[in-house]
Amino acid sequence: MKPLPEITVHPKRPLLDDRPLDKRIGLIILATDHTSEPDFRRMVASDRIGVYVARIPYANPTTPENLRKMQPALTAGAALILPGEKLDAICYSCTSASVVIGDAEIEAAIQSAKSGIPVVTPPMAGVRGLNAFGVRRISILTPYTVETSRPMATYFAARGFEIASFTCLGFEDDREMARIPPAALVDLTRQVTHPQADALFVSCTALRGALAVTGMEKAIGRPVVTSNQASAWNCLRLCGDDTAHPEFGRLMTLPLPRD
Repeated sequence: MKPLPEITVHPKRPLLDDRPLDKRIGLIILATDHTSEPDFRRMVASDRIGVYVARIPYANPTTPENLRKMQPALTAGAALILPGEKLDAICYSCTSASVVIGDAEIEAAIQSAKSGIPVVTPPMAGVRGLNAFGVRRISILTPYTVETSRPMATYFAARGFEIASFTCLGFEDDREMARIPPAALVDLTRQVTHPQADALFVSCTALRGALAVTGMEKAIGRPVVTSNQASAWNCLRLCGDDTAHPEFGRLMTLPLPRD
């Protein structure tokens, strides 16, 4: 073997950019989640916006009790996303747990690790999305059981929405929820949207609703807001990205309304 060359240190280091990417979104997801990462990569990540993910412990079945158990892990999960560096927004990607734990409690837990960072939850983003359309009478579709769906109905009713119909599919395992084909969601939309509903909210970050939303809107002729679509939209707008993406539904063409 030939002798190795001497390794030298270059006398001048390159000037550094402030950040590798202009904007940074933190994403906290369940250990069992199959869908949030691909959806955020598809809808949010770009040459300008980075998505940085932490997974936290979660065990099925999807019951209010099990969902609530994630709350203590939120602070540690947030702390693992680019420690010591500022994010532009951070999303906790679980709709049902956000409803059970509460938006304010989630915000407090995340901000104890990432002080002052805007926090997004899927139901919060869903409400903002429905408000962007100016609708008040909605139908809701979830993949959950009745027990897990009930807090969702209370959440939206408490925020001024009239629930014309609420349909759940009875699933207990979020990994099975992720296996529901997007085409099946389009078919379900036709069956579960009340004739007098102004829009449909499709809950659950496990569902591949973002891939089906344009088909769902075409099927019912009304706006459809889904968990991951709304969260992605909310995060993009917080990053100052107002680009329209109609391929992910009408919501992705609208500005973020003021709360």
